[in-house]
Amino acid sequence: MTTRLSVVVAMLVTAALTAPAWAALSTGSKAPAFTLQATQGGNVFTFTLADALKKGPVVLYFYPAAFTTGCTIEAHEFADAIEQYKSLGASVIGVSHDPLDKLQKFSVSECRSKFAVAADTDGTVMKSYDAVLASHPQYANRTSYVIAPDGTIIYTYTNLDPSLHVANTLNALRAWTADHTKP
Repeated sequence: MTTRLSVVVAMLVTAALTAPAWAALSTGSKAPAFTLQATQGGNVFTFTLADALKKGPVVLYFYPAAFTTGCTIEAHEFADAIEQYKSLGASVIGVSHDPLDKLQKFSVSECRSKFAVAADTDGTVMKSYDAVLASHPQYANRTSYVIAPDGTIIYTYTNLDPSLHVANTLNALRAWTADHTKP
């Protein structure tokens, strides 16, 4: 029995040491403040989370790399749903490690000039949001956050499959809006 227990303990230790080093920030925690150079429709500007939150909830999504298959699918889906986000009073910003000149092109072609994307070239913001891709830490993991105007994270979702990020964040926004518009 001691041998079996030793094997189980060894397996648990090995699993803990090989588990991904990232975990998305939890619901209820405060979103880290940040300012990044961003682009929408190819136009460069300074994006500050605090300023965006003054206007309403923010959907902040991290993606690995512009112009890759999954990231292009996700950008198209966010662009297609932008009117739904606006009807809920929310803005959308995508963040990756890509340089700003690449994002200027991505913002026009794949984001269809409908929402901003920001350049986190040194990875500071993705690290502060625990949105680092464990297998390739120079890239962001595909993680979406919904942040309430007071800076509280009200929803988080991490999955490399881009297919549910838009639906899930819209559902979280609808639920939050319903809870915050009651008499």
